[in-house]
Amino acid sequence: MDPLIQVTPPGPRARAVLERDAGVVSQSMVRAYPLVIERAEGTNLWDVDGNRYLDFTAGISVMNVGWNHPAVVGAVREQVGRLSHAAFLDFCAEVPVRFAEELVGMLPAGLDRVYFSNSGAETVEAALKLARHHTKRKYFISFYGGFHGRTYGALSLTAAKVIQRKHFGPFLPVVHAPYPDPYRPLCPCSGDECALDAIRYIKEEIFRTEVSPEEVAAIVVEPVQGEGGYIVPPRLFLRALRDLCDEHGILLVADEVQSGCYRTGRFLASEHSGVVPDIVCLAKALGGGLPLGVTVASDEVMTWPPGSHASTFGGNCAACAAGLAVLSVMREKGFGERVTETGEHLIAGLQGLMERHRIIGDVRGIGLMAAIELVRDRGTKEPAREERNEILKRAFEAGLTLLPAGESAIRFSPPLTIRPAEIDAGLAILDRAMEGY
Repeated sequence: MDPLIQVTPPGPRARAVLERDAGVVSQSMVRAYPLVIERAEGTNLWDVDGNRYLDFTAGISVMNVGWNHPAVVGAVREQVGRLSHAAFLDFCAEVPVRFAEELVGMLPAGLDRVYFSNSGAETVEAALKLARHHTKRKYFISFYGGFHGRTYGALSLTAAKVIQRKHFGPFLPVVHAPYPDPYRPLCPCSGDECALDAIRYIKEEIFRTEVSPEEVAAIVVEPVQGEGGYIVPPRLFLRALRDLCDEHGILLVADEVQSGCYRTGRFLASEHSGVVPDIVCLAKALGGGLPLGVTVASDEVMTWPPGSHASTFGGNCAACAAGLAVLSVMREKGFGERVTETGEHLIAGLQGLMERHRIIGDVRGIGLMAAIELVRDRGTKEPAREERNEILKRAFEAGLTLLPAGESAIRFSPPLTIRPAEIDAGLAILDRAMEGY
């Protein structure tokens, strides 16, 4: 349904809830605008004042099969009536086992062993511990602009915003490398040369001046950077990174927490490059709105012994039942192809906006993981952060929910079930919100 704004947001009920929130809830979160959600369905959100919004966020890429998908809701209701928590670390239950079987059947060959947790950050923590245990090495390499979570190991990898790290160190021994950004390359290069330049930096700078490759347990990478700005690297990048890891016995960890679950048209974004990581981290969309994360590796890599790592709620039956329903929807014929087609429609619409608004410096994306980067001048590429925030506010007040990314980008990550007509409706709102820019 199209947006319906009956009360200028935030309305009186929303303001009352936000006031109570400010009095009792940690204010460590950053909220893009004052939205207080009451219910949701498909691609629509309703706030507590009765306003209806068209959603282009999917709850930060969580509701990939749509808000409150009936199959997910039904599976959770049925499972909770029978058993929600099975203490999977001490006992066993069939639902998590069945989920693991279904999941590995959708992954590239070799990714066949599943560790259960509850969030993206937990899947990354497990990946770090597993990499250290398997290689007996202690260092990691990750990338500037990357976001991997806020727990200590995940935060050690993260290098997106200084506020996320300020006063929390010291961190794990992580060395950061530049991520190949075709819009803002390190040197005057493009395409595959941009990717190879990033690999050269690791070889010629990091391995020469900071850490020897035989001390590196893993390189952790987002196949498409999420919080850093929805940056799509050249396809050669992951292939070259895979070769570099193989050369030095380093594990390649793909953080697919945001890019996985068909967000890019493939179940894993790394599949676009023909690369199979040693370890994959998945969460967000996997549970259809319930906390569910998995760290997946091969039998050869996941050899840690009983008692070495576990989670009280990992393998929660209610979450795994939701996950089974999500996987069932994603296995429907043509699901990934529809995401690809709808994504192409979205990119075409964003390129049309770029022709009308000079503040848009770049349009990028793959599948339904897309972004526009706003700049004050296309020549200098000076970020337009304040303008971006104002545009987000205008869109919200008109009934379109969007989220920021990077320094001055707007991300587009709607439910994967969104229709082209809904994309057109949302872009029309955004077009009006960008008037004067």
